[in-house]
Amino acid sequence: MRPPAQDGEQDRYASMTAAPAHDAGRRPAVLPAISAAHLLPLLALALAVLASLFIGLGTVPLFDVDEGAFSEATREMLARGDYVSTWLNGAPRFDKPILTYWLQAASVTLFGMDEFALRLPSALAATAWIAAIGVFARARVDGADGPGTGYAAAFIAATTAGVSVIGRGAIADALLNLFLALAMFDIMRYATDGQAAQRRRVFLWIGLGLLTKGPVALLVPGAASCLGFAAQGRLAAWWRALRDPLGWAILLAVAAPWYLLEYARRGDAFLAGFFMRHNVERFMAPLQGHGGGILYYLPALLLVLLPWCGLLLATVPAMFRATLPALRRRRMASDDAFLWSWFLFVFAFFSLAGTKLPHYLLYGVTPLFILMARARRAPRPAWLVLTPPLLMLAAVAALPYALERLVPGIGNAYVCEALGRSEVFGSAWRVLAWLLLGAALGLAVWRGAALWLRLAATSLLCTGALGGLLLPAAGELQQGPVKEAAQLARRAGWDVQRWRIDVPSFSVYRAAVTPSTSAPRAGQVILTRSDALHTPALAGAHILYRKGGIVLLRVHN
Repeated sequence: MRPPAQDGEQDRYASMTAAPAHDAGRRPAVLPAISAAHLLPLLALALAVLASLFIGLGTVPLFDVDEGAFSEATREMLARGDYVSTWLNGAPRFDKPILTYWLQAASVTLFGMDEFALRLPSALAATAWIAAIGVFARARVDGADGPGTGYAAAFIAATTAGVSVIGRGAIADALLNLFLALAMFDIMRYATDGQAAQRRRVFLWIGLGLLTKGPVALLVPGAASCLGFAAQGRLAAWWRALRDPLGWAILLAVAAPWYLLEYARRGDAFLAGFFMRHNVERFMAPLQGHGGGILYYLPALLLVLLPWCGLLLATVPAMFRATLPALRRRRMASDDAFLWSWFLFVFAFFSLAGTKLPHYLLYGVTPLFILMARARRAPRPAWLVLTPPLLMLAAVAALPYALERLVPGIGNAYVCEALGRSEVFGSAWRVLAWLLLGAALGLAVWRGAALWLRLAATSLLCTGALGGLLLPAAGELQQGPVKEAAQLARRAGWDVQRWRIDVPSFSVYRAAVTPSTSAPRAGQVILTRSDALHTPALAGAHILYRKGGIVLLRVHN
């Protein structure tokens, strides 16, 4: 890591690294070697980004509830012409701020209302997030290993399951992670360089984060930077940076206008819905059944970081133990102080929160990508590093056979019908899954390349399995019938009410609001689940569509 620059150091560094002079017209011999050295990792990174985020982006139906809710709110924004307040199935939606909806609306306006356009802002945000990781990691490692560390950190991020899933989702989290990363990277640059422009960019990124997902965009960089400066014995420097009036002016100029406009329209309902319910209450108690114990994020971390969790277990704990003496003396190296503070604060804060979801942990895993990249060549047991990707691919290959065995014993009609569609796993799907597993086994036993390179190649296979097999299959099982039913209702012109089901993607595909009804009435067309068919209210109803547990019916007159 590069220490803070001293007087004259930049000039000396530039003179040491400047290319040698050449006669006019003579091509420097070093350029082809540099180009060749960078070509393969750059191509590998580009392939990883394409496979992780873009290939098949528009082929999987929108997942409910989150993707469906964001997408329907964007559709209603365009239909209403209201670009300040968001609505979901005709009711006010206070879950998230406005920026993601604006970006989705712009994408839909350009490309049409479909899955690709709705997910494109997230995929682009995740790409920018990965690029920012690579650029920062490269610049913070001196010498010849800087470019390699940058490519490695970006590659690890691109092929991590958690990044791939949220980068393919029509939700706000990829965009938030981009702004969190940009804010923390500029904090770390400011800590070593001390430039006012770096400090003020932090306020810009936080302001954009506040427009993306709310107070968490201020909480994470604010708390992590405080801990990072404190770990170096420089808390006074953090306090001075925090009191930058121009920085706060930038933040307020970016974020405040929308918040003020929304409050002017919605008043106390906005304060109660957004700040209290979806921020304070989310921390205090589980919302929508998303709870968990204090150890929830230990297994979640391993799942989110698949297929790299073996490398994490093999390298990062030892690295952290090595930093403990410096932490106790409050004399940690600048980057290490911020990287560890960033991860540990997010892990501890969300472990204490009442509402727990695996993707919350992604707000703090960016530093782990950099730490793993820095330690990628350290000696470690090959079995520990390669076992997680092999288990991941084995689980994908075994999935259709496991469902065939387990589904008949499920008592709930909806779950049984949703998971019992064996036609989703055709012969081509099964053959490809086993081929990917076989290739990974071959890389595991092959000793002709370094362990890091074999792990990188195996991670690409896992990325292909996730985006090309697992997500499409899950989307078809859970959401395919919802999309089919909505398209049928749209063609038929039915006025549909929903009962005992929450699938906002139905409204997206039907291109109309689908309100909820408290009790089905005679003559209504109802969207519901198959486990609701036994109720007296639906006795004698005429089934219009039934597949995968999703039912459209007309109530008996």
